[in-house]
Amino acid sequence: MNFDYLADMPIDERVDEINRLREMIHAHSPFNSEPVDFVRWVKNDLVHANDYNPNSVAPPEMKLLEHSIMSDGYTQPIVTWPNDGIEVVDGFHRHRVGKESPAISARVHSYLPIVELKAGQHDRNDRMAATIRHNRARGAHKVESMSEIVVELKRRFWTDERISTELGMDADEVLRLQQVTGLAGLFGDEDFSEAWEAVSFDEADELELIDESKV
Repeated sequence: MNFDYLADMPIDERVDEINRLREMIHAHSPFNSEPVDFVRWVKNDLVHANDYNPNSVAPPEMKLLEHSIMSDGYTQPIVTWPNDGIEVVDGFHRHRVGKESPAISARVHSYLPIVELKAGQHDRNDRMAATIRHNRARGAHKVESMSEIVVELKRRFWTDERISTELGMDADEVLRLQQVTGLAGLFGDEDFSEAWEAVSFDEADELELIDESKV
């Protein structure tokens, strides 16, 4: 197939056409059940943050992430699902840099690379669980925000066992995260270890930053 015709297209039409071709190939791919098999580029103003991400990255790390993307390019797409546009499930800081860095935004023509969660994971509970799994795989999270998510999942009738399985936690960690909120009714009949000590905002940021430049 000759793709010379793409060169004469305006950038937006060319991106749309490339996305269309990739989607056609993806439909016939033996890996079409894997989100990463179909990476597409979308306008960055269509992509927005979720309302539950427990991550925090300080300014120095954001600058490092910007430098990493500037030097190495986007090596990972942003994980999303369709919700009032396109909502970030994982990759919030890569999404921010792509929007807020003039140099990077100009280089990628105000687009962002995304993949979409499987259709079966579009429920809010599943999206929250997917965000936590991505975060924990990188080895960092903020305790208070994690606690809020665990409590919300409990209110949505997830059992401790399911939370433990889906979020990669042991039973004691699930109970301690419920304890952080002070909602004793969620765990009052359970045995649990002593609570985590509360730390100040500055200490939390210092201890629990995410280094997304390595992902």
